[in-house]
Amino acid sequence: MLQSALRHGLIGLLLITPALAATTAQQRGKAFARANCARCHAIDRVSESPLKSAPALRTLHRRYPIETLGEALAEGIYTGHADMPAFELNPDQIHDLLSYLKTLE
Repeated sequence: MLQSALRHGLIGLLLITPALAATTAQQRGKAFARANCARCHAIDRVSESPLKSAPALRTLHRRYPIETLGEALAEGIYTGHADMPAFELNPDQIHDLLSYLKTLE
């Protein structure tokens, strides 16, 4: 009985540890992604993108080194399709979003 309770407690702890380990910047970056990107893009490690043609954020590092995206985010992200809004992030938002994107690699 005690062994079962300990096992369940350990499993629960393992499930919440990644959320506890996230830095404040990573948490703010995830919140930014949730508020601004999740309508079209998958913003986590497992979900499918709501808009099938929108790449999951977890795959960005396959196309671009995450560290190099800061300048593009500062200058503004503009795409050739009307569904994606233009984004110009301030330095703190860039830091936070990049911190979160690094967790998805």
